[in-house]
Amino acid sequence: MIMSRWLGAMRAFGLTLALGASLLGSAVHAQGNSTPIRILVGFPPGGGTDVIARVLAEKLKDQLNQPVLVDNRAGAGGQIAAQVLKAAPADGNTLFLSHDHTISILPLVTRNPGFDPAHDFVAVAGFATFVNALAVSGGTPARSVPEYVAWVRQQGGGKGNVGVPAPASVPEFLVKLIGQKYGLDLQAAPYRGSAPMMADMLGNQIGAGVGSVPDFIENHKAGKIRVVAVMGNARQAALPDVPTFAELGVAGFEDVPYYGLFAPAGTPQAAIDRLADALAKVIAQPETHERLASMGLTVEFMSQQQLASRERAYSQTWGRIIRSSGFQPQ
Repeated sequence: MIMSRWLGAMRAFGLTLALGASLLGSAVHAQGNSTPIRILVGFPPGGGTDVIARVLAEKLKDQLNQPVLVDNRAGAGGQIAAQVLKAAPADGNTLFLSHDHTISILPLVTRNPGFDPAHDFVAVAGFATFVNALAVSGGTPARSVPEYVAWVRQQGGGKGNVGVPAPASVPEFLVKLIGQKYGLDLQAAPYRGSAPMMADMLGNQIGAGVGSVPDFIENHKAGKIRVVAVMGNARQAALPDVPTFAELGVAGFEDVPYYGLFAPAGTPQAAIDRLADALAKVIAQPETHERLASMGLTVEFMSQQQLASRERAYSQTWGRIIRSSGFQPQ
């Protein structure tokens, strides 16, 4: 009888322990991982890439049930942020949100960028493509590319400066190509990110700029600057009244850059899969999709393999263009 009671008490105690462990496990799951995920951004706060990172960070935080912070490491066209990523632990808690410039272009135009994307980074997933555009400041009378070309010829005898968000960037090479197409002597004026370039455009310190649509979209909608032409094969949904260069009879501006997340090489595949899955779910949310689209992005999920393939193809395309321009890596 005593033994029976003792066994019964032990069973009850065991059930209590099991229930307690179950409740504790549920509580830990509900609380999520308290270690923050850091999203590196290679440009200053306020620019297009920074705004995109903050939109995604807020949504990923909820999806992953884990803090997600944006860490701006501005400078050298994203080179500083890329070097920070290379040195970060490969534990899935440090990511780099980047477009084509840092990952694909910098290794082509810099002798020693301090990182090798093929060996130091691994693609996580892509979430959008975008196009670059030519915009004019509010202080110019131009409202179209022909009017801008006429204004440059009238004001500067065919010479003009055009802002770009980073030296030796795709926008800088596009400035040269635009000058060649229209017979103008255009010189790229490089900035340390799109935010300071935009500040000078808004202050009418420079008459035009070439950058991504996300860099220009808000001030264009506010009437403070005017986007007069976009690259790519089709007009942008966020800028339906702005023609493509192809519509203007200028070919060669069809290549489309990308946005994606990258992690340090050696990051466990399970961590990459978890992050990619969360990103796919986030950009599928109508609110997030619409917010990114309103910034001039074409929102589309790219798997790890698709992003890596796109990056390689983009590097090959621009490698040919850069070499044919005679540019020597600095």
